[in-house]
Amino acid sequence: MPEFDALPEEVNELVESFIATPVVGDTNFGITQYTFFMFIAVAIMAVVLFVFKKKQAASLVPQGRFVNGVEYVIEFCRKDLVEDMLPKTWRQHFPFIATVFFFILINNLMGVIPGMHPGTGTMGVTVALALISFIYFIYVGVKKEGGWGYIKSLKPKGVPFPIDWVVWLIELFSTFLRLVTLSVRLFCNMFAGHVVMGTFAILASLFISRFAQGVTLEAFTGAGISLLWLLVLIAIYAVEMLVAVIQAYVFSLLSAVYIQLAEEDE
Repeated sequence: MPEFDALPEEVNELVESFIATPVVGDTNFGITQYTFFMFIAVAIMAVVLFVFKKKQAASLVPQGRFVNGVEYVIEFCRKDLVEDMLPKTWRQHFPFIATVFFFILINNLMGVIPGMHPGTGTMGVTVALALISFIYFIYVGVKKEGGWGYIKSLKPKGVPFPIDWVVWLIELFSTFLRLVTLSVRLFCNMFAGHVVMGTFAILASLFISRFAQGVTLEAFTGAGISLLWLLVLIAIYAVEMLVAVIQAYVFSLLSAVYIQLAEEDE
């Protein structure tokens, strides 16, 4: 079909549109489209929490879908992400884990909206998030064990020499590898999902554009195919929304797991 001839060029343009371009300044010290929408996500998060606290304080019993909905998400974050993983110190770490969860969740969901580029769609932001999580759980470990004590804690007790030092090197490497896995997993899932959604949107638009050339049998056939792509696109949008929630959950859960490992006595 001639529509498919234009597909590679359209997809290339789609992928190029995901490259960070400066809105203010340059790519080194300016604001790209990703950081611009990241600031919007932060503003949305601040407004949501401010309105939530105001509405929550207005009544002893939570009222309204908005208040109950936000409370449900907060309780889910507290119970499933923090309290279950860190039963003794969950109050100490809940603000950090909850902030990470809400920040990633809102950014991810913004990426589903056509024309928006969420902060989690670029490595710059995901690496920064991973670095913050990395510094936090290292700080927790150092605070509990001391600097040298935390380094020694990576070597398991009861393992004979020199295997214990081999395991220590592996543990040290895996600790720094967490920085890479956290950032790359989040970025790749968001980037790949946006490319897939954009590709099916292009397929739908390529076939539906045949109507602009006249109402013919071929145009109706193209419209039918376009409708098929559109239905697939809607299904992918639903899946991508689920992925957005899951990736926020996974990142936050792994951060809680790393904090738990840093606090463990063994």
